[in-house]
Amino acid sequence: MVDNNVRYTKTHEWARRDGALVTVGISDHAQHSLGDIVFVDLPKAGASFKAGQVFGVVESVKAASDLYLPVSGKIAEVNAVLAGAPETVNTDCYGAGWFVKVEAENAAEFDALLDPADYEKISSLE
Repeated sequence: MVDNNVRYTKTHEWARRDGALVTVGISDHAQHSLGDIVFVDLPKAGASFKAGQVFGVVESVKAASDLYLPVSGKIAEVNAVLAGAPETVNTDCYGAGWFVKVEAENAAEFDALLDPADYEKISSLE
């Protein structure tokens, strides 16, 4: 399932712009490929990252995968629910299973992300 209201990275993160904030998570394709998610390691609010930089790790029964931030900026909020219920990513990856909210520094980075149709082409090749 592809959410038509978000943009995507080639590494399967999604980004949704809401005013000055960009909410970030992983795609349905990514959570399905990982299997049952058992742990999520996220940064603290206030940390700054550049686009494409590793900002966390998601661990499943199958593997651990780095998370790459789609846009440069400062972490404004971290999804505290995932500390006690990481499986939320499996059940609602585009909703309650989001990872971080970022104060984006550069709107052009968001605009350069893959649109849903282009992401669907990439994810169907895997």
